[in-house]
Amino acid sequence: MARAPSPVNRRPSGRSRLLPAGRAGLALAMAALLAVPLGGCSVFGAPREIRGNRVDPEQLAQITPGVQTRQDVSALLGSPSATGTFDPNEWYYISEVTHIRPAQMPGVSDQRVVAITFDQGGVVRNIRELTDKDRNNVSFVSRETPSPGTERSVLQQLFGNIGRFNGAGGSMGSATSDQGPGGGPGR
Repeated sequence: MARAPSPVNRRPSGRSRLLPAGRAGLALAMAALLAVPLGGCSVFGAPREIRGNRVDPEQLAQITPGVQTRQDVSALLGSPSATGTFDPNEWYYISEVTHIRPAQMPGVSDQRVVAITFDQGGVVRNIRELTDKDRNNVSFVSRETPSPGTERSVLQQLFGNIGRFNGAGGSMGSATSDQGPGGGPGR
């Protein structure tokens, strides 16, 4: 009687079935390796980020000029983003929506500025929303304010103290010097 071949030790004839599964696993591993570094880049949609104190229009509608006080506004809207430079009775709530794009500076897509003015008694006098037309471009002055003294080079600044201090206790000058405080003549 002939023995039947053992199915355990027998190699299947033709191409191995493990090869296509191995290629699929390799492709899956390569896709995972490429997905990890590209996961931080959102090419299709930049993440939206809200900065500042964004005022909800429904909350803003609850404020009536001549009725609410500073404490009411602060409790409803929170602390202002800024107060007036020359008038502390002017509160500004500033917010902007930015989109962070890969390898670029964040772009502002929406900016809102709500200005609330109070009278001397702390009661709301006026509420307005500022637009781009209300902006003032401020140009900075590039001049420098002169300061008294001498213009010293970098080398003079680095090596200027050499020789000013002696080795005895780190005090300036010698003990027998005729100079008084400030380097002037003594006695």
